[in-house]
Amino acid sequence: MELIRALRLLKLNSVSTAWVDAVWDLEFTHTDPLDPVIEEEIKEDPEVFKTIYMQLLPFSNEDDDNTQSVWVVFGENGVSAKTLVAVLSYFILRAKTKSPSLEQRLCGLQAASLYFLLLKIPGSVANKVYHQILFDTCLNMPLKCWPQDSGKKRKKDSLKSSQGDPKTGKRSKPPKKVSEEMEIDDDEDDEEEVVYFSAQDLLKLREGIVLLVRTLLRLLERFSLRDKPQSADSCVQFLTISTLMHLLRVFHTNDFCVFSRSVDQLQSLPELSYHGLGLLCSTIHGEGDEVSMVFRKLLYVILMMKTQERSKPCLLAPSQTVCGARDQAILFISHIVDKQREATLPLLRILVQHICHQMVEKSEYRASGAQAVGKLMANMPCQDYAAIVKWLYSYSRNNKVAFRMFALDVAMVLLEQSERDVDNTVDPELAVFLPHRFLVHNIIYNHRNDVSPTVRGHALHCLAQCLELGSQNATKCVHELFSNSMYITTETLTLFKKHVSDPKTNARKSALETVMSLLKHGVISCSAENLSILSDRCRDPAVSVKKKAMQCLMDLLANREVQEAWLRGVLPAVMDSESSVQEKALECLDHVVIAHIKSQGKYRDSDASQKLAWELLGLLCEKCQDLSRYFSKAFSVWAPQQKFTPTFVNGLLSHTEGERAAAAWLLLAKIASCSPKLNYGTILDTWENTIRSENRAKEVKGIVYLLIFLNLMVNVQIVTVKHLYTLGAASLHCPSKVGKRIFLLVQSVLTPSEQQPVPAEGEDLPASQPLSQFKPNSMPTVVRAHAVITLGKLCLQHEELMLKYLPVFARELEVGTELAVRSNVVVVMCDLCVRYTNTVTRYIPNISACLRDKDPIVREQTLIMLTNLLQLITVQFLLPFNLMFLSDFIFLLLFSLCEYCLVDLLLKKSPLMFSQHFIECIFHFNSYEKHKKYNKFPQTESEKSKFSLKGPQNQGKRFRIYRFLLKNFTDEQRFNITTKICQDILASFVDSELPLDSDGSELLADTFDILSLKEMKLTAMSGPAAGEEPQEDEMAMAKAVLQVAQKKLVSQVQKRNFVENVIPIIISLKNMLEEQHSPVLKHLMAYLQVTMQEYRSEVKELFAADEQLAAEVEYNLKQFEKEKQQEQQQMENQLANFTLSPRRNVSQAYTCIGKK
Repeated sequence: MELIRALRLLKLNSVSTAWVDAVWDLEFTHTDPLDPVIEEEIKEDPEVFKTIYMQLLPFSNEDDDNTQSVWVVFGENGVSAKTLVAVLSYFILRAKTKSPSLEQRLCGLQAASLYFLLLKIPGSVANKVYHQILFDTCLNMPLKCWPQDSGKKRKKDSLKSSQGDPKTGKRSKPPKKVSEEMEIDDDEDDEEEVVYFSAQDLLKLREGIVLLVRTLLRLLERFSLRDKPQSADSCVQFLTISTLMHLLRVFHTNDFCVFSRSVDQLQSLPELSYHGLGLLCSTIHGEGDEVSMVFRKLLYVILMMKTQERSKPCLLAPSQTVCGARDQAILFISHIVDKQREATLPLLRILVQHICHQMVEKSEYRASGAQAVGKLMANMPCQDYAAIVKWLYSYSRNNKVAFRMFALDVAMVLLEQSERDVDNTVDPELAVFLPHRFLVHNIIYNHRNDVSPTVRGHALHCLAQCLELGSQNATKCVHELFSNSMYITTETLTLFKKHVSDPKTNARKSALETVMSLLKHGVISCSAENLSILSDRCRDPAVSVKKKAMQCLMDLLANREVQEAWLRGVLPAVMDSESSVQEKALECLDHVVIAHIKSQGKYRDSDASQKLAWELLGLLCEKCQDLSRYFSKAFSVWAPQQKFTPTFVNGLLSHTEGERAAAAWLLLAKIASCSPKLNYGTILDTWENTIRSENRAKEVKGIVYLLIFLNLMVNVQIVTVKHLYTLGAASLHCPSKVGKRIFLLVQSVLTPSEQQPVPAEGEDLPASQPLSQFKPNSMPTVVRAHAVITLGKLCLQHEELMLKYLPVFARELEVGTELAVRSNVVVVMCDLCVRYTNTVTRYIPNISACLRDKDPIVREQTLIMLTNLLQLITVQFLLPFNLMFLSDFIFLLLFSLCEYCLVDLLLKKSPLMFSQHFIECIFHFNSYEKHKKYNKFPQTESEKSKFSLKGPQNQGKRFRIYRFLLKNFTDEQRFNITTKICQDILASFVDSELPLDSDGSELLADTFDILSLKEMKLTAMSGPAAGEEPQEDEMAMAKAVLQVAQKKLVSQVQKRNFVENVIPIIISLKNMLEEQHSPVLKHLMAYLQVTMQEYRSEVKELFAADEQLAAEVEYNLKQFEKEKQQEQQQMENQLANFTLSPRRNVSQAYTCIGKK
């Protein structure tokens, strides 16, 4: 018999029984060496295992009734199945050594295939052929026999000489994370050669692996693994694409029709692997457990991760191979779900949830995962689809940023699919989750105000993409957001204006993209206010935002209403500080305007690009003339690039007659100003012909003469300013060279010429002319302003000159009428204050008075210069200025600048500045001068009237300043200032140091109202800051515990201070106010009502010295709580009685999901 003759080639009868028993006792984990003689005899025929395989194959076919049982044949011929398995295991394990040869690898693969074939033959289990460890070892053979890193090995060997030790000639120790194949670097050279395989060798190994996998698949068709979970798991592990990923680099395939063909028709390993996974999912191997196992292994293929034993999965580079494996896995899962729908739908929902929970925060992986979720959800019926969308809504509200980001990605993928219709199979509670409207309103739009700027930006980006989708439902849902009565358009636009000013760059870019999409698709109107959102961002601090804003305006330029906004956004960018922004702006101008300027004969109204270019130029001639200097800058950049050729100029000249004449002459004027090689004769001839044709030669001639005269005047003015500047700069470097004539020369610019006669020849010149102020003369204001600066530089080097002119400078601040002159006088006096501090001290109030100047430019200049002065000079020295500085804080025009100067500049230099002067502020702003210590600095009546904030009409202004100061206090400063207020103000009234008259009552009322401010409350006694993102780690919990302990400790210290220092003064004041029936009493009671909220249960204990006061405070607290409850109840009643329109009721069903 051919089978028996083939088996005799294995020399089974020559193998000792002891060796066979030892192999089985070790459970195929290790084998002793086979008798060398027997091994050599077996190796004489390299095709021995393949021959036996072919002879044994007919016995594996159960359908052939004529086939004799192979086990009977073995018994009749004395062939031991136990010995056969032991010999096969020997060759299998030999292939798993550290450096197997090609022959050992081929023999191991063939032996493993033969073992699987034996298992397929009916009766193998009864004859004890199956062994779990040997089965798993055979499954692992392809991975061990295929040279996975052979390419890397050659590369490493080629660098052997450069990586070795030059003294010993030995290689350096290999890294720890190397495979077993890489460890052979320390072996001899002849052993390293085994890793090299020719193309023919690789082909033989491929055939051996394919034979093994095919045999396994035939085995899985008949051999049930229902009772062998470990082997089933090993099969899944072997057959999943993640395990065979490295093989896909060699065996390329894009075909997935694996279930309609037999095993023999499948050629590539991916096809065979998926066919095997399909067999494992069949009912022969279990009732769903294997499907769950397969889905779990394919999860990491979809996530593009590689699983490793005893370590976390690691990401794979998203190459074409990895992405192909992911797509095949999704197709396979979809096929299994269609085939076994009821059993696999729960597993599919779990798989989708696991994909969401294990998704990483990298954008390319998120996009891939979202597409996978969308494809898998497409296979779900409406009921399961709605359940997953409901779960996705909860998932989108998770604390993790990565989860919220991925929820937005999944929502966008689902919006690309067709909208599901509600059928009878869907529960009414889940029906609301099926329409696209829920995804747009409740998942995407709801995250526009997310605490994370990354999520905010991504949500806005997704909202913009909704309008670009082919689905009309998504676009309709976005329109509803701005037309539905539950969303007020103005509030929404205000929100977008807030987002385009977001601190994070990406969030601003996404907001711009959203606004652009809303304008482009007509969701909001192209009004000037809406378009200014885009044009203003062209001056954003971030370069990428500027470019994004310009690109958004370019996308909208087809709309005529956008043209002016485009000019106001793009043109100023040609002077941007960043060169890349300048290049972008110039590119936009060239692409939109210059590139489409052609001659009159080539102009076509049907050409939208040409028409747009001339319309933009027309706007520059009319509405946007203020942008001319930016346009000139663009031409100065283009001129050296030879853009304006004679052909281009002649084309412009052809447009000088007709409706585009103004725009053509504008371009010609810009070109002429920056192109010295231009032929001006042609342009002038055209201009002359134009003038003659219109019979306006006389008028034009007069205009030309006037322009020439004005040009000469401007040139003289410019030269004078340059000389004055040079004179001032030179005087700083060479003060000894400056003579008396220089003083008189500069002074003559500032005063009338007839004020002092010119001295005769030979007479001494006075050092300066006697002045009381700078009287106007024939000199232009700009020249006089520069003369002030020059005179100030001269005073810096000549003290006697400073002493004579300093009163003149101060007088000019009071009576001067020229804005530029007064502004420069402020600069000069502040510089003189640094140089001659003691002398200029008494003029500080004159400078500070300019904070209330009628011109905002002077106020701003004064603010900046005095801030610089405060940074150089001691703060206490300029106390009067500090208080005037704060009083100017109430002017909205300088609010942000004042805040910046006070907080970001001065407070950082002197952290105690606010707290040290707070008591002084209370007295000063109430104009109270009866205290022996406070508010005693000198002030003129004019200054008092300018800066006074006294009276009830100015109470709001005073408290705005108080709140601003207290907001920038530390907790220690708040605690100390409370004690200081009680000692310096309240105690002064108790001790009768201050009279309780009308002025005193106003001061006392202010004091109690200040103590009642929420800004006086210690931050340690408050909760976490608003908008703070919740944390979930142990460090955050420890921080919370520490805050509770800190709050308790601070509360005890504050209570002790309140009892010892405040309550005695409060009781005495209350008695005094009651005796005089003072209206300040209500302010005192209001303060107690606010303060005692912290000690609600200890009122009687704290006010034990005054039981009547304790009763009143307790009564007031109860009344306050009662009124608060009544207000809350009234508000709830109003909401309950408020009727919604039907349209609003429908909308509310979507927006209130999160409240359930």
